[in-house]
Amino acid sequence: MRFFNTEGPVRSADHYCLPPLRRWDLDEVLGLIDQKKYFLLHAPRQTGKTTCLLALMEYLNREGRYRAVYANLEGAQTAREDVARGMRTICGTIEAAARLYIGDTRLHPWTEDAWQTRGADGVLTGLLEHWSLNSPTPLVLMLDEVDALIGDTLIALLRQLRSGYPQRPTAFAHTVILCGVRDLRDYRIHARSESTLITGGSAFNIKAESLRLGDFTAAEVGTLLGEHTAATGQVFTPEALARVWDLTLGQPWLVNALAYHTCFRMPAGRDRTRPVTLDLIDQAKEYLILNRVTHLDQLADKLREERVRRVIEPMLAGTLMDAVPEDDRQYLVDLGLLRRDDGGGLVVANPIYREVLPRALAGGTQDTLPRIAPTWLNADATLNPARLLDAFLAFWRQHGQPLLGSAPYHEIAPHLVLMAFLHRVINGGGTLEREYAIGSGRMDLCLRYGRVTLGMELKVWRDGASDPLPEGLVQLDGYLAGLGLDSGWLVLFDRRSGQPPIAERTVHTELLSPQGRCIAVVRA
Repeated sequence: MRFFNTEGPVRSADHYCLPPLRRWDLDEVLGLIDQKKYFLLHAPRQTGKTTCLLALMEYLNREGRYRAVYANLEGAQTAREDVARGMRTICGTIEAAARLYIGDTRLHPWTEDAWQTRGADGVLTGLLEHWSLNSPTPLVLMLDEVDALIGDTLIALLRQLRSGYPQRPTAFAHTVILCGVRDLRDYRIHARSESTLITGGSAFNIKAESLRLGDFTAAEVGTLLGEHTAATGQVFTPEALARVWDLTLGQPWLVNALAYHTCFRMPAGRDRTRPVTLDLIDQAKEYLILNRVTHLDQLADKLREERVRRVIEPMLAGTLMDAVPEDDRQYLVDLGLLRRDDGGGLVVANPIYREVLPRALAGGTQDTLPRIAPTWLNADATLNPARLLDAFLAFWRQHGQPLLGSAPYHEIAPHLVLMAFLHRVINGGGTLEREYAIGSGRMDLCLRYGRVTLGMELKVWRDGASDPLPEGLVQLDGYLAGLGLDSGWLVLFDRRSGQPPIAERTVHTELLSPQGRCIAVVRA
């Protein structure tokens, strides 16, 4: 039985998969190898890099013109600045890979000879010289997880590869492919032996290209899911297929995770006589987000990094980020958190990530909330929007001020507290959708609970700015029109200096929008 893979490299005997070598331009890759180039393959985690490298290794070894070996260097990460320990691990990993993939058992004596004559700063160079001189065909070496290495160990690896480069292909590796999450320019190395920051580009200036492995296309998503249908007879409805694409935009792990949870974990999905419907895909999406599965948990953990906060905070707040360095913005693209839209602007990579980011940030605040009685429910457990508004006003007046300090991102602290409150509301069986973008000046929320849909817009009044009410009413009109609603909330958080305490300044009024919608305006 094959299934959708969410852990480690794809194996075609076990997993539904796309042909790995079709996911990148094989002619381009082979051209770089034929030209004896050293180059990079980078992409966000769990997008198929390792699978592609293993497939390339098998292709090259089967073709016979090169001897190709794949080695994962992640084990050397724990060596950190200990170059001797790090290089021992790296060389040992390459030795083991050569034994496993091409049956070459000769490398260890060459490593020991190089260690005795050249030490930690030349052992890899010496090993690759011996190996190349004694290889019947040129060597192609694929080094994965290179950007997991730290400090002096990473510098030693890059500089030893660079020092042997002029001797290729007779006395050094014909081609070296470095693989990781980040592009080489973002290998920012602080080493004990150096007083300044070293970039990957300066330590390894022999790189010819940086290739990026892309996400699946819509057609590839359909092809992958179609493998399950061909194997089991269980079909995905057209709406379900479209929903998988809309939620993931082709991010490989998300596509596989949604399909795996739906078809192999959910009781309704395991019934092969039933089609996979849009509703099942939505249930799987909520499960992945609420249970913070490993991939999404790793993603959320990145939010703690300062260079990530500098980009994500203004994005969530809807403000501009003129002062954010280009390196920081590109770092988030390389991580897969963000992508560039058709106009070149930065947006969150896909709708699932768009949900995960604010949920993760509001999680700590949500955990610190006091117990709140669900006074917003009618006797039949349906949502009463008027009572929900009263409950929020009472909550904000009593708890808003102290809870602002619990939010990890100061600029959007009010947004996070409100979302934490709303998550308490929907724990009974609803959803909360978010829309936000750089420079929009707002965040839009859509709360769905049973038959009730409530649209709201959040804006901040900052020092030096005019009252955001007029602009907010116009913007909310557009948002509510898209939801098909004739009423909603406009929440204006006053963050100007010298304002009275929250309990004193929080008020609620009813206004008509320019298009005649009934708007509950909350000044908080």
